[in-house]
Amino acid sequence: MTTHVSKSQFKAKALEYFRQVETSGEPIIVTDHGKPALEIRRVEEKKRDPFEILKGSVLRYDDPFEPVGVEDWEALK
Repeated sequence: MTTHVSKSQFKAKALEYFRQVETSGEPIIVTDHGKPALEIRRVEEKKRDPFEILKGSVLRYDDPFEPVGVEDWEALK
């Protein structure tokens, strides 16, 4: 169950709430005058396959064995 905490309560016990989120994994909603303002939650790292990241980045390469000239490098322009 998600915990709701007012801004003033959160300010007084922020580190305690951070530890609670880290250990339980349950997010905390910080409210402002009874309305949700912020959500504090644990960061989940997504592991992605490097080939999935690069998929579609090379559209066409005619001759992979052809040397690249100095004038072809964008970084040198």
